[in-house]
Amino acid sequence: MSLQGKVALVTGAASGIGEQTARVLAAKGAAVVIADLNLANAQKVAADIAAQGGKAFAVSMDVTNENAVNSGIEDSIAKLGGLDVLVSNAGIQIVKPVEDFTLAEWKQMLAIHLDGAFLTTRAALKHMYKSGKGGSIIYMGSVHSHEGSKLKAPYVTAKHGLLGLAKVVAKEGGPRGVRANVVCPGFVRTPLVEKQIPEQAQALGISEADVVKNVMLKDTVDGEFTTVDDIANVVAFLAGFDNNALTGQSIVASHGWFMQ
Repeated sequence: MSLQGKVALVTGAASGIGEQTARVLAAKGAAVVIADLNLANAQKVAADIAAQGGKAFAVSMDVTNENAVNSGIEDSIAKLGGLDVLVSNAGIQIVKPVEDFTLAEWKQMLAIHLDGAFLTTRAALKHMYKSGKGGSIIYMGSVHSHEGSKLKAPYVTAKHGLLGLAKVVAKEGGPRGVRANVVCPGFVRTPLVEKQIPEQAQALGISEADVVKNVMLKDTVDGEFTTVDDIANVVAFLAGFDNNALTGQSIVASHGWFMQ
């Protein structure tokens, strides 16, 4: 289950879960592509990984843009010699009741989470099939891939959709050595979640402390946030798992919030 000599591309890797995932994959021996809309921050992450003895380079990528995805992955393969692991992690959050969402917001959420997953998967699969070495495709889902929550209609819809995509990729890719999985975090205290705390407090008419205690963490077994390290280590485990035993499965890492 070694990642030595592997090449991994992580979308949304300039911050948060994506950044830590890239760092852990690099520490375990993979050459990592830091793909993000924020090229300057992606370059900083790549430089820091390199300074610590890892191998990484940054690429600008809007995952909703077909040409940007295709060229970014082609450039990565040309620079690093292949692609063995794709971590489709890029995402955003908009919090409001269903009746207040605009169609543009709905489409934006689905485009980033689902169109981005499709476009990066399609580009990665073409190389993985051609190389004959197979690979691992890992989608960043959520407990909301299995659960619903107020104020998150497009997010929950998109995260449910990733389960279906992963299952199809697992069925189609399995005979050709490509595995597909979904990692489903609970609440991780990233900037994305920090932004939600006051938004949910306002929408629900409760304090920010109550949002944390009674909304985000109320069903965990220990009242603890999931950490970026928790998620990065699950991704690394799946990326290095070298047979089809777990393909098509989702793994929930939520401190017991959701149990399958």
